[in-house]
Amino acid sequence: MSSSSDNPNEVTDRGLFSSKSNKDDADAGKKKKKEEESKEEGGGGFIDKVKDFIHDIGEKIEEAVGFGKPSADVARIHVPHIGLHRADLVVDVLIKNPNPVPIPLVDIDYLIDSDGRKLVAGLIPDAGTVRAHGEETVKVPITLDFDDIRSTYADIKPGSIIPYLLRVVFLVDVPVFGRIKIPLDKSGEIPIPYKPDVDVDKIKFHHFSFEETTATIHLSLENKNDFDLGLNLLQYEMWLGDDSIVEAELTDSTRIEKQGITKMQIPFTFRPKDLGSAVWDMIRGRGTGYSIKGKIDVDTPFGNMKLPIDHVGGTTRLKKDDDDDEE
Repeated sequence: MSSSSDNPNEVTDRGLFSSKSNKDDADAGKKKKKEEESKEEGGGGFIDKVKDFIHDIGEKIEEAVGFGKPSADVARIHVPHIGLHRADLVVDVLIKNPNPVPIPLVDIDYLIDSDGRKLVAGLIPDAGTVRAHGEETVKVPITLDFDDIRSTYADIKPGSIIPYLLRVVFLVDVPVFGRIKIPLDKSGEIPIPYKPDVDVDKIKFHHFSFEETTATIHLSLENKNDFDLGLNLLQYEMWLGDDSIVEAELTDSTRIEKQGITKMQIPFTFRPKDLGSAVWDMIRGRGTGYSIKGKIDVDTPFGNMKLPIDHVGGTTRLKKDDDDDEE
């Protein structure tokens, strides 16, 4: 009786064949894996070499053609207008372009703060182009709204001087480098103007007739600012009751110190016969209401200012020349 166990050689041969086949498969797998790893290493090395080659070519082009990063600096900050409600600033920024091609100014981003409090911020798109191998003075206009600043920060008082820090960032498009940012900053001080107080000390009538009356207004002009005012011009108009009796200007230069008071005398002439009931009240010795409104032109450490003045609610009577006429 025969069985598979009766032929040991056959079993042995099968077992040997099976072992050999498994070993061959393992060797083939290892060889394939090594080939794949070799391909991957070869592929990665090739890409790296291409990148290095491109980088080297870029550097050589940059050296040969002369590409470089532009520079920027604040040349000056000037104030073409400053008044009670706003200040217009213009920041002159000098930008130098060392490249052989023009570079566009993509955006200008600006911010002004005072002790960490934002006063104004803005963005100016498409701000122009700086010519090749040249320089341009770029003007950045900025407006400070004093009404908004005072309403936002109650501790910023009219008449005060506050520190500020200006930050400007230029976004430029440069060949080879791409888009880059050029930041710069500048610090300074800016005033928050306060209009002067004007008080009429008295009105002296020197000569009275219906055809022509001469008088002098004695004024006190108080500077409530923390900086001096150099008075260049005073324009004013005066009313007796509802009638305008004089409109004139005074061009005498004088300096009004900070938190100081200056006395002024303004002569004027008017024709009572052209006026209404206010003149008759004055002749009868009754008090006549008067008011003064106008503006002053002054120089300050921060630029020229035009500030309003007004005095409403005074009364005057016709008296002798040596008497006081204002109540």
